[in-house]
Amino acid sequence: MKLIQLSEHAFRNTAVCTAMTLALAGGALAQDAQKGGTLRIVGTADLDHFDPTSGALVTTNNFLRATQRTLISYHASTDEEERIRPVGDLATEVPQPTNGGLTYTFHLREGAMWNTPGGARQITSTDFERGVKRMCNPALGSAMLTYFVSLIDGMDTFCDGFAEVEPTVEAMKAYIEENDISGITQPDDLTVDITLSETAGDFIYMVSLPTSAPAPIEVLDYMPDGPEYRENFIASGPYTPVDYVPDASLTLARNPAWSAEADPLRAANVDNIEITFGIQPDAAIQQLQAGDADMVYDITIPPAILSLLTATADDKVMTMSAGRTAFLFINTVSDNNGGALKDLRVRQALNYAIDKTALVQQMGGPAMAQPQSGIFGAGVLGYHDFDLYPSEGDAGDPEKARALLAEAGYPDGITLKMPYRNQNNQPEIAQTIQAAMAEAGITLELTPVTASDYYSKFMTNPRNTEEGAWDIAPVGWAPDWVGGAARSVFQPQFTFDGRHQTYNYTDYNNPEANEVAKQAINATTPEEAARLWAQVDELVMADAPVVPYYSEQVVLYRGPAVENFQPYALGGQGDWTNVWLKR
Repeated sequence: MKLIQLSEHAFRNTAVCTAMTLALAGGALAQDAQKGGTLRIVGTADLDHFDPTSGALVTTNNFLRATQRTLISYHASTDEEERIRPVGDLATEVPQPTNGGLTYTFHLREGAMWNTPGGARQITSTDFERGVKRMCNPALGSAMLTYFVSLIDGMDTFCDGFAEVEPTVEAMKAYIEENDISGITQPDDLTVDITLSETAGDFIYMVSLPTSAPAPIEVLDYMPDGPEYRENFIASGPYTPVDYVPDASLTLARNPAWSAEADPLRAANVDNIEITFGIQPDAAIQQLQAGDADMVYDITIPPAILSLLTATADDKVMTMSAGRTAFLFINTVSDNNGGALKDLRVRQALNYAIDKTALVQQMGGPAMAQPQSGIFGAGVLGYHDFDLYPSEGDAGDPEKARALLAEAGYPDGITLKMPYRNQNNQPEIAQTIQAAMAEAGITLELTPVTASDYYSKFMTNPRNTEEGAWDIAPVGWAPDWVGGAARSVFQPQFTFDGRHQTYNYTDYNNPEANEVAKQAINATTPEEAARLWAQVDELVMADAPVVPYYSEQVVLYRGPAVENFQPYALGGQGDWTNVWLKR
């Protein structure tokens, strides 16, 4: 879910430069790969979902890379161009569209198999359509649905009908089996034709998302991502879950139905992958340094430890830009404080009050993060240098914020509720935001929420928004695919087409921005697309539905036994399926 490029910021530090130069060598050569062993991964929070249809977190993409195949994917690589170039995964190649740019024909690889209870079975074109159909199931849909539903011809009609279905296993299975998406056809078992309702230059990237992964018919017998689904998980990638204790551990073993000959992207060098959850960042990095663990799952390296690692030129450090942004989402739906946040002046006050420089320092300094003023991070087509709410040194302007609050009818300030993830450095980030807001007369009541629940249960529950369980909330976002990815930032968070979008918490809508975004999606050159997306960014920020504060770098670290540590673009981490171990 992110556009990853090697960070230029990291080269400001000689020690980091040395470490990265060594890291980019990639360890041992591919022909020296060693098979076997167990890759030990440590993390703080559990996976959000096993089911690729509903998986949404960047970290979950690494699990899905290991267990599921998609039509299109990417090579894991330290070469930034190679890492973001779409290549065939289940598809034998990346097709060129026909029919005036509206139709894509994918040919599936023979020998790509499901590990079904009855034995290995070929993945077919019907399986692909079934996977797409599951995106809009009424029990647990996909956070990525918004990209596909109005783009694939006939999918909106299919999903509208599905929304009326009772969310039971039996009813959902019957609807999927008895109804089709008109824009997806199967000339034969190994050919898929997808016809779009309008041209979209980024469609080929969209079918790299795990949410569009094929689905075997057996999964229709279980509630999406329910306990039975997880217990009867059917893999298409080289690994499959064999032992899972929620919030504690997950073990993946080799999938006996997987064939290296039918998979050009995954070497599957290790025999098993063991993930241990509940490990705090300091302890995790200590385990890696001691050789007691090999990689991290969802852990951000604490700044103090990172400084030590870079100062000693540790060659296991790698820093990359991911287009990932952090901002405060503002609740304009609830009636808290008499509906104060519905007033543009109050939202502008929040933008002036934030101290971005302090937050960058909290992240570890300029090498690790940069002040952010728009919705698109560096590396995303449409990113440009602008700031509608400037302050000297990006340190905030509390006086300007106070004046706007007074103008809006709050001369004595305002008290707001702010939840935060109780993970990594998020508590310190929350306290830094709280201190800056206090300077502007804005009192924040902080509420910790467990990391595994923050998005999946708290922020994405519309009742919490409507009933005012939060007023402002720190959230992060990374592009959902790589390449031209501005749509994947804008569409799920800042558009509203009548369907509540999972991550557009307040159903924010700006018709003018929507229209310009549509033009950007259909632009014929990168230059034109960049110009239009830049315009979208400024239109959104003029409404101030969010308070951007930084775009962050991704710092990767590994244990001494890990070789061939190559980043996988959608996961923002070394590729589990291509590393090997030298113990």
